Amino acid sequence: MSVTIYHNPRCSKSRQTLALLTDRGLTPNVVEYLNDAPSQDELRDVLAKMGKRPRDIIRRGEAVYKELGLADTDLSDDALITAMAGHPILIERPIVVNGDKAAIGRPPEAVLEIL
Repeated sequence: MSVTIYHNPRCSKSRQTLALLTDRGLTPNVVEYLNDAPSQDELRDVLAKMGKRPRDIIRRGEAVYKELGLADTDLSDDALITAMAGHPILIERPIVVNGDKAAIGRPPEAVLEIL
């Protein structure tokens, strides 16, 4: 089983989700996405695996969200994906990918359904 976690070590939910995975004997590929931002294509792939749209996983409380005017409901999915790829702090965390499925670890146990 090849599992990837888009991880922020400063986030308690991300740390808890990583611990949940390792406690189950998994050795996930850890992507510290703030340092190694996913590309637009990677984001599209993850969104498809989750069955979600960009607005579903964008962090609205970040200053850059307001600065870029991302609350504008007329913005396209592509515009939001571009913003998230350029400013990965906007991506909700953690995201766990397992094959053709992905889930947000909020709460951490939410990822169990894709394992």
